[in-house]
Amino acid sequence: MWRSRNIATILVMILGLASTTVKGMRFDLRSGATKCITEDIRLNAMTVGKYSIVNPVEGFSLPEEDRVTVRVTSPLGNNYHYADRKASGSFAFTAGEAGDYMACFWAAKQSPTKIMSIDFEWKSGLAAKDWSKVAKKGQVEMMELELRKLYDTVTTVHEEMFSLREREEEMQDLIRSTSSTMATFTFFSLVICLSVAGLQLWHLKSFFQRKKLI
Repeated sequence: MWRSRNIATILVMILGLASTTVKGMRFDLRSGATKCITEDIRLNAMTVGKYSIVNPVEGFSLPEEDRVTVRVTSPLGNNYHYADRKASGSFAFTAGEAGDYMACFWAAKQSPTKIMSIDFEWKSGLAAKDWSKVAKKGQVEMMELELRKLYDTVTTVHEEMFSLREREEEMQDLIRSTSSTMATFTFFSLVICLSVAGLQLWHLKSFFQRKKLI
């Protein structure tokens, strides 16, 4: 009984580590302003996103000045998507770098100021895969599709475990480096304090000797 509970707990933890992120939101953007959203994406992970401005008047197209410019950049500043003055759009790419990717929305300045509502959905990892297309394309049975999903999940968890191990090693190196630096700083601080104390004693002794107090 105890063992089965432990196994269940471990499975829940492993599934929680799987890099499947879905960000679905609606936010307001003021004309003349910029809003950026970040997403932590692993190396070689698939990511897809789509955005659209909520049209306040259904049945009519949005005017040119009420559209947004969208740019998606990598942690190193490389462009992965750019769209100028669009009412809606989408992007999809495989991450060439690991880290925080940024999607920035900008609206041209208007007078008077307007506020636009934008629907934005960003998926990465397993959530970014369209399994319905996979099943249709391969004409596979439902069980085979589920097995393929499970295989991809296990692969993702395996890669995530290696990523966590690398981050732990980097953190341990940082801790060791910080400890070494602090030890050196403490040593030199102690030497300086003792030197200052010695100079003060020497100065007081010389002063008392000149005044013939000792």
